[in-house]
Amino acid sequence: MTNESREEIESLLPLPPATFHILMTLAAGDRHGYAILQDVAARTGGRMKLGAGTLYRSIQRMRDQGLIEESRRRPARDQDDERRRYYRLTRFGAAVARAESQRLGELVELARERGFAPGTA
Repeated sequence: MTNESREEIESLLPLPPATFHILMTLAAGDRHGYAILQDVAARTGGRMKLGAGTLYRSIQRMRDQGLIEESRRRPARDQDDERRRYYRLTRFGAAVARAESQRLGELVELARERGFAPGTA
């Protein structure tokens, strides 16, 4: 990774929670907007419910940042709705998600050392 790309990644951190959750959802494969909403709510046990406005503003910003892109792959016609837009994670988006995961892991480790997180010795 070049210094320029490392700086570009770091300039996006910390990620807004909605952005991080969308990246985690798309890491499992291409999804349309409503499927992203459902996945985030399911994975967080309903603690995070993205509204449509938040989702689509986030998607547009993430596309502009190069984190995600519209996917050309579509499901079979009988399982698809032509109005849906499908999104996929880019390589850059995956690199940013890894960097954010590492940053969060370091914060959790610090919290453990200070007795604020589970796993404290």
